[in-house]
Amino acid sequence: MPNRLIDETSPYLLQHAHNPVDWYPWGPGALERAREEAKPLLISIGYAACHWCHVMAHESFEDPDTAREMNESFVCIKIDREERPDLDSVYMSGVQAMTGHGGWPMTVFATPDGKPFYGGTYYPPEPRHGMPAFRQVLAAVAEAWRDRRDEVERHGDELLAHIDRATQLRASKDPLDDTVLHQAAKALLEHLDPEWGGFGGAPKFPQPMTLEFLLRMHLRGVDGALDAVTLTLDKMARGGIFDQVGGGFHRYAVDRIWLVPHFEKMLYDNALLLRLYTRAFQVTGNVLYADTATATATFLLREMMHPDGGFYSSLDADSEGDEGKFYVWDYDELIALAGDDMPLAVAAFAVAGSGNWEGTNVLWRPQPDDEVAAQTGSTPQEVKAALDRVKARLHQAREQRERPGTDDKVLASWNGMTIAALAELGRAIPGGRPFIDAAARAADLVLTRLRRDDGRLLRAWRDGRTSGPAYLEDYAAMADACLTLYETTFEQRWWTEAEQLARAIPALFADAERGGFFDVGADAESPVVRPKDVFDNALPCGNSAAADVLLRVAALTGDDTLEQHAAGFLRLVREPMAQAPTGFGHALCALDRYLARAVEVAVVGDPAAEDARALIEVVHRRFLPNLALAAGPSGSSEPALLRGRPAQNGAATAYVCEDFVCKEPVTTPSALAERL
Repeated sequence: MPNRLIDETSPYLLQHAHNPVDWYPWGPGALERAREEAKPLLISIGYAACHWCHVMAHESFEDPDTAREMNESFVCIKIDREERPDLDSVYMSGVQAMTGHGGWPMTVFATPDGKPFYGGTYYPPEPRHGMPAFRQVLAAVAEAWRDRRDEVERHGDELLAHIDRATQLRASKDPLDDTVLHQAAKALLEHLDPEWGGFGGAPKFPQPMTLEFLLRMHLRGVDGALDAVTLTLDKMARGGIFDQVGGGFHRYAVDRIWLVPHFEKMLYDNALLLRLYTRAFQVTGNVLYADTATATATFLLREMMHPDGGFYSSLDADSEGDEGKFYVWDYDELIALAGDDMPLAVAAFAVAGSGNWEGTNVLWRPQPDDEVAAQTGSTPQEVKAALDRVKARLHQAREQRERPGTDDKVLASWNGMTIAALAELGRAIPGGRPFIDAAARAADLVLTRLRRDDGRLLRAWRDGRTSGPAYLEDYAAMADACLTLYETTFEQRWWTEAEQLARAIPALFADAERGGFFDVGADAESPVVRPKDVFDNALPCGNSAAADVLLRVAALTGDDTLEQHAAGFLRLVREPMAQAPTGFGHALCALDRYLARAVEVAVVGDPAAEDARALIEVVHRRFLPNLALAAGPSGSSEPALLRGRPAQNGAATAYVCEDFVCKEPVTTPSALAERL
């Protein structure tokens, strides 16, 4: 019989709807029962694409004896971390404080009012590798709650106070200046892997926000910054972490050399990397980066786009019960499919009869095409043509396999990141209009179906059903998406949406006492504490995303209050940004924007007309990280940057300004290029 999760919208919760565990979703029903029966909560947190979440579910949650113990001693709650990032943040902080590490699946034991007192991540069914069996943990926690409840309650109070300290950060009294940027860049370059790129050893994560910060520092003249970025992007694009057949990036590499990935594909990883590769192409002109970005965007439109627009959350790592089975290749199968192109395919993809991972081959391209050409007596053009043919055959064959599961919920923040990335790619490359159109369709879906009648943005949508109110990260990402669409298409509706979403951020989330922003709106239910995440992890935290987009909107409107809100957050993290830059990649980008003299470009003329488009394309071809761009007919008043800027002699005219002080207007692309 199904449990209470059967009526939920989250695919992750639905995966557990037929467990023998008496699961509750998070909500008043679970907490009321725990209080009435004086039972502790057992809170299990994960997400649909999580491999070890599936393992623990199969080993423990599907086991009748384990489920019986859970049901007898606890009120059991299952949480999708992607739908409830606020709860995940609170309980992850608790687990990290208790164990020194975190991850998913996460298992937390809490008092009936939600205060965590014990927890960990994956627990096996039998003791191994120094880990206790899950049933041993259940028995020990149940015994402690029964016999030493006062001690347990006291520990919960202490742990909650520790979790709440993150909201108690105070603004630094030191100035926000370039020394923070340079200290952070120096620390990052010292930790660069000089052979394979990236930071640290195995497992190795892409860290796109950190790399974008270094790209910005290259534009500030920091030696070695661009080399660090290009080394890493080259190795990732040619590695197994990038799906060489279908495009798109897997979650991370389990090794140092980017060969063997953890095979899940997350929407936010691909959005952030798509934007990074686009910007790196704009800086370097390297076609590899444009090709990688285009292949990633094509993958998103083909495999992760809802028919009505909008993008799904993730693809599972597993298929047919095995991790990576959809993506890896048996040597004989690959040789047969390669046909006459077999010699070039074997050399380029570095495949072997014995395989490079568990007897199979993860495809990667450790050598550039010109080196493969030299080894095989071919030309680089012949290598590329052969690989294009082989990849097409492999893709056709792979489509006949059982596909990994898809988490098909649409999340506001992850879609916002994807919309912005697609719009930037679409305007940066020839023929990119389909990507811009896809971005606009996704934005339309989010802004219509993930919204209440009163305009309040919502977190998630699936099959016509929505979850609760959106969080800080959702508002920030969608404001960024709409603003990027405006700066791409110059349709007034996108500017109106961007400004409204941005202005809602201080109203709903601002911490008026200490600065920065809470993750949960003042009008929404808060978990045990009102979380305030200030760290950039796999994706930008809400605070850094909000700071960045508020600075962008401030540059177009001249509204100093928005800039002051952004600066309030940056002052909270001034010291840790310099000391631990990998935890503040997006915050450092926002700080770069705050410290730079923002360049404002106003193009006066019909944005669809040829002369105006020629001026706009001069801007779109470049990565100008701190640029504010507006365009509209003469007499336009929104955004404020356009006000009082007449066209010169009836021709489209560009005004290049700094802080609303403008230079002599120009009417030709070459003159605008010189100004920029």
